[in-house]
Amino acid sequence: MRKLATLLALTAALPAAAQLARGARAPDFTTRGALAGKEFALNLKAQLKKGPVVLYFYPMSFTPGCSAEAQAFAAATPEFRKAGATVIGMAADPIDKLKDFSTKDCASKFAVAQATPPIIAGYDVALIAAGANTGKTSRTSYVIAPDGKVLYAHSEMSPANHVKNTLAAVREWRARKR
Repeated sequence: MRKLATLLALTAALPAAAQLARGARAPDFTTRGALAGKEFALNLKAQLKKGPVVLYFYPMSFTPGCSAEAQAFAAATPEFRKAGATVIGMAADPIDKLKDFSTKDCASKFAVAQATPPIIAGYDVALIAAGANTGKTSRTSYVIAPDGKVLYAHSEMSPANHVKNTLAAVREWRARKR
């Protein structure tokens, strides 16, 4: 019953604000991440040295929408890599839950990391339900250029367009760089 109540609260929740604006500087951070069940320190600046980063925030691992979104990002990971981008999922979950999620729903294809309160505030992704901050993140996806600037942002609780839209933004960035 508690899971159902949580799921209903998350589906009825709204982000606190839209998101960071295009062209804004993405806040750098270091947090705990997991890839293929292994924990590591994830630093945004280090990830950006490899190319653009798709940083997608989601409310909670192992909920239907978040699992579907992670599976869609996992399936599209080869396309993101081909375009030179790294995908990183972010949630306010404990690291042990993220380690499990990284192997199951993410299929060990991309990293997931802890969205701490300062990261949530910096990226303007607090999830508000019934007028209160839930401590979770909204479903918001960013494409961040290697120079640390936001190229694209999409905030919508439905996971349906996040993969398609971020992949299109990465491809557009890549085409302009050629």
